[in-house]
Amino acid sequence: MMDYDKLISRTAVDIKPSGIRRFFDIAAEMDDVISLGVGEPDFKTPWRIRKTAIDALEKGRTTYTANAGLAELREQCARYFERTIHTKYDPKSEVVITVGGSEAIDLAVRALVNPGDEVLCVEPSFVCYAPLVRLVGGVPVVIETKAEDEFRLTAASLKEKLTDKTKLLFLPFPNNPTGAVMRREDLEQIAEVLRGTDVFVVSDEIYSELTYSGKHVSIAEIEGMRERTIVINGFSKSFAMTGWRLGFAAGPEPVLKQMLKLHQYQIMCAPTVSQFAAVTALKHCNDDVAAMREEYDMRRRFVVDGFNKLGLDCFTPQGAFYVFPCIRSTGLSSEEFCEKLIYSKRVAVVPGNAFGECGEGFVRVSYAYSIAHLKEALVRIGEFVKELRYEQHNP
Repeated sequence: MMDYDKLISRTAVDIKPSGIRRFFDIAAEMDDVISLGVGEPDFKTPWRIRKTAIDALEKGRTTYTANAGLAELREQCARYFERTIHTKYDPKSEVVITVGGSEAIDLAVRALVNPGDEVLCVEPSFVCYAPLVRLVGGVPVVIETKAEDEFRLTAASLKEKLTDKTKLLFLPFPNNPTGAVMRREDLEQIAEVLRGTDVFVVSDEIYSELTYSGKHVSIAEIEGMRERTIVINGFSKSFAMTGWRLGFAAGPEPVLKQMLKLHQYQIMCAPTVSQFAAVTALKHCNDDVAAMREEYDMRRRFVVDGFNKLGLDCFTPQGAFYVFPCIRSTGLSSEEFCEKLIYSKRVAVVPGNAFGECGEGFVRVSYAYSIAHLKEALVRIGEFVKELRYEQHNP
C-alpha cells in the first residue's frame, strides 16, 4: 500500500482549497438554486468573436503560435494599454499572452519571488495570491482593507507592512470581492511609499473595463512606476470569455523575459483559436464591452439598494461585478450565514472570509446574473433575514 501522506508535497497539502468553489459545488447538487457565487458573466461571448474562432477552426489555424503569443495579438494588447492606461509597451519584448490572467499571476510570482521573500497581499482579495506565493517558498504578508476606507489600500497601511524582506506587492483593483477601486490620488500615495525601495508591483487589472465611476487608473501610469510594475489583464470578464482561457501581461523586458521562459516550460503557448478570437475582441468589440458594462451598472445599483433595504449594510462598489454586504447584524458568521441561506432558501453566495480573514462578517454576491435571478434572490434573502430576526427576538 502506498503511504500517500508521505508521498504528497507538504506545501500542496497545507494549501487550503478555494472557499468559492465549496458553495458552488453544493449548489450544483441541489434543485431550484439561485447561485450568485461564481464570478462569471451571464452574457454570451460577442458573436463577432465567436465567428472569428469558427473561421480559424474552418481554416485549420490550430497549430502552435510563438511562445509569447500571436504577433498581431501582442500588438493589439500593446495598443490597448496605450489607449486605456496611457502606457507604452514593446509588443515584441514586453507583452506575453497567457492562459488566463491566473497563469500570468503565477508566472510573475515565479519570476520574482525567492524563498523567504515577503509578498504583500491586499485582502479581502481573490483567493490565488497567497497560495502561489507559498508554492515558491515566499511569505505572504496580509494588508487588511476596511469598509470605512471603501476597501481601498491606504499608504499608511502599506507603509506599516513594509520590511527589508518585502519583494512584491499585489495590487488587485478593481477588487474581487469588494468592488473597490483605487483612485489616481490613492495610487500616487502608494507610489510615493514605494519610491526608494526595491519593491515590485503586480497589478491585477482583470476587471479594469468594469469601472463605473470615471476611468480605470493603473499604477503603471504613475510616474516612476512603469519600471517596477507588471500589469495583468485578460478577456474573461470584460469580453465574457471565461472558457476561452486567455490573459496577457506587460512589464519591463528583464522580468517579462523570465516570465516567458517559464511559460515556455509550463504551457508552450496559449490556445491558438482563442488568440485569433482575442484579436477581434480588441479591434472590434468595444461597443459590446460598453453595453455589458451598462447592464452591470444597472444591476449593481439594484442589488446595493436591495441589500440596504434589508438592513444589511452594503458598500457601493465602483468596479467589478460583486457586492460585499455586511451580515454581522444577523448574529451569524459568514460561513453560518451562507450555509443556512443555501439550505433554507436555495440561494448560494460566498462567505467573506474565503477572501481573507478580514472578510469575516461579509458575504460576496455576484451580480453577473440576470435581473430576474437577482430579484428572486433578494426576495429569498429578505425572507431569510426576516426569519432570522424573528427567531432572535422570539427564542
